[in-house]
This record gives sequence, structure tokens and C-alpha cells, in this order.
Amino acid sequence: MYYAYKYRLKPSDAHREELDRHRDICRQLYNHTLYRLNEYQDEHDELPSMTTLRSELPDLKKWWNGLSDVYSKVLQTVVERLFDNLKGLSKLKENGYDVGQLKWKPPREFRSFTYSQSGFKLDKKGGQTVLSLSKLADIPIRLHRAIPDVHKSDSSCAAHQKPPISEDDATLKQVTVKKEPTGEWFATFGVEMDREPPELPENPENCVGIDVGILKYAHDTDGMAVGSLDLSDERKRLEREQRKLSRKQHGSNNYENQRRRVAECHADLRRKRRDFLHKLSAYYAREYGLVAVEDLNVKEMMESPSNSRNTASAAWRTFLSLLEYKCEREGTHFVAVNPRGTTKECASCGVSTDKPLWVREHSCPACGFEADRDANAAWNILSRGLEDVGVGYSESTSSEPVGSDGLRKSRSDFRTPVETALPVDTPVSAKRVVEAGSPTLKERTASTVSE
Repeated sequence: MYYAYKYRLKPSDAHREELDRHRDICRQLYNHTLYRLNEYQDEHDELPSMTTLRSELPDLKKWWNGLSDVYSKVLQTVVERLFDNLKGLSKLKENGYDVGQLKWKPPREFRSFTYSQSGFKLDKKGGQTVLSLSKLADIPIRLHRAIPDVHKSDSSCAAHQKPPISEDDATLKQVTVKKEPTGEWFATFGVEMDREPPELPENPENCVGIDVGILKYAHDTDGMAVGSLDLSDERKRLEREQRKLSRKQHGSNNYENQRRRVAECHADLRRKRRDFLHKLSAYYAREYGLVAVEDLNVKEMMESPSNSRNTASAAWRTFLSLLEYKCEREGTHFVAVNPRGTTKECASCGVSTDKPLWVREHSCPACGFEADRDANAAWNILSRGLEDVGVGYSESTSSEPVGSDGLRKSRSDFRTPVETALPVDTPVSAKRVVEAGSPTLKERTASTVSE
């Protein structure tokens, strides 16, 4: 298993100047390699191999003085980066997209370089932790958590404890140094864990279906409705700073300073949103044995003329991606089901009923089942997820599921009948998720202390 750990660097002014110089040399090498690739293709009517272009690096150092100042492995990863971009274009073309050609990178579009396999190490110097980069500098780093992160479970997760990650099983494969638009520098370590993901349980006990939305970010089958993160103040600040930027003369020092403030507003929005999504996805991955969600096509939803801004701000695809890899890490079933009809279909009897978006309650005309619109959708999502995984199904030829008591159950038992539907939805503010790290952490902690 491969993980990435990101940390903030604290470079001095001299370090920043040297980091920018190495970054610009890598950018120039990338552009030169792209030029040689196009030249080779014109001469031989085929693309060169990555080995062919990497073999030219020693000859380049003979006349390119600055190239010898950069670690050799970093230069090799620049060539690999070009071919990775080519593979990305090829995949887009195979999927039917109209793609062009790779272009030269201007300084503001080439922000990172990578040390692979060697040339870097963490060290202690002057009473602080530094990242030693070969041929560059010893840069102070803020290690807010250990590398690798030792997985610890609290008492509330005792039933779902996973084996800890031993540091002996982890290998640092590479480190990528990146400059953000705000001017901050970060180091991202690639860590390879020498262990297989936990085995998925055959019959998970705790299963949950999640319906994501805008007014309520997540509504699950346990009756918990997590509110959306309120970023209105941050958006107003961003809009205010963008208006100030539009009044600055392009290219001036004032313009550059204001551009950095706008970048800081964007970074503030992005960090708060990802912090919320990380904590919410980690909660579901650790607390449940099976998580069922909708396989949403967010791109098509973004192309809709209405509500596209709120759709983009919700970042549903990011949430599903985070949830998927966390479920794999925790040994939890992750099921993405077809979202078509989950809102219209009755969770009790399966009859579809058309309802406009502004109707927030589900009332089935066939069986009389009434529930919150999102709660009804969450139960449909869970039902479809159980069917896709085949959880609880007998080995006989019958397609009916069998419960833990050995009795054959009907499909409505998985959908929940009217009398056992969500008793009362539990609203949870996004602020609680951000502050406590879990929608229900405070309640579990209070109950544990009282016991």
C-alpha cells in the first residue's frame, strides 16, 4: 500500500532562493526534453523512449552549467514527468476527448520537483528537524505527525480496531518539494507499506448508506444528518480580495502582493473543505463494516446551468475518493451504486414516485411510508449496496438473503419497514465534525466517562 504524507517546510530567504533556482532549472530541462521529443519524432516518425532521452542528460551537463547543481535523480524524474504527461494525454484520447499537444511550462506552472529513491533524509540539526536535500540545503520542516503515521484507535472503535502500522514495514520512496501559489513550500513523502490491506469481512455487521446533498451534506441510514460546511465568510473575503486585484496594474509589485492574498483565500477555502471531508470520511470508514454511496457523475452535474457553484463547493467526488481509499485502508466494504431513482423509489415497497426538488419529504402513495427525502434515498442506497456485494445471501439457489439468526429475510427487511424507519433524524453541524473530528465523538466520550 502506498501513502503520501504532506508537511510544511520553513525555509529561510536563502533557502527560498535556492529552491526557486532548482525549480526553474527543472522547468527548463522539462521544456528542453519536450523540444528534443518533438525533434526526435520529426526525424524518426516515432516517439523516443524515456531511456533515450534520459541517456542525453550526461551530455547536457557538459555545456549546461546549472544542470550539474541539481541532484541527478531529480533530473531523471523530470524526464519521467514528461512521459507521464504523455500517458495522461493518451488516456484522455482513448476516452474520446479532443486533446492537443504538450506545451512548454512557464515559471508559474512548474511548481515542484521530486527526489526519488535517494538524495534526501530527515535529520536533527540545531535542535530542530530538517529535511536534507542533496545539492540543495538542510531545510527546517514542521513534522506535525510521525512518518509513517501509526494508526491508533480510541476506545469507541474497540470493535473495529485494525492492526497498527509498524515503522519497520514502511519505506520512504520519494519526496516531492512543491511551492504553492501562496509562496509556501511543502514536502510530500511517498511511503510504501509492506503489508496487504485488511481482508474485507464476509458479513459486516455495521452497514450504512449515505446520501450526499447540498443543504445536508450527508444523510445516513443511522439517522445522522451532517450539515454542509458554512464557508460564506471565506467566499465573501475571496470576492473582496479579487475585486481589489482587478484594480491593480498587472505586473506591478502591488499586483503581485494582492495576487498572493487571493491565493491565500483560495488556500484557506481548500484547506477547510478538505479538513472537513477528511474527518467525515475517516469517521465512516472506521465505524462501519460496509459503506454504500452513490456513484455520482459530478462532471455532468457541473455542466448543468443551475446550482453548479454549490455543486462544485460540495466537492462530492473528492469526498467519495477519500472515503474509498480510507475504506480500503481500514478493511471496510466500499460500494458505489447507481444513483438513478434512489430519491423517487420508496424504501419500503419499491414503488417509484416523482417529486420535485423542493419537496423534502417522501410519502409513498402505495404503502403510506413517510420519511425524510434524503433518509429514504439513503436506505435505497444501502439496499443496492447490499445487493451488489451480496452480503447476507445464502449459498442456496434462492436469491433471498439470510440473516444472522438463520431466518430467511425479505428485501423489505434491508429497506427497513415503516415502523422501524428512522425514528428521529439527528442533525449534526459541520462545525462539530471539524472540531471533534467525528460527528458523534462527543456523545461517545461522554458515555464512556459516565460508565
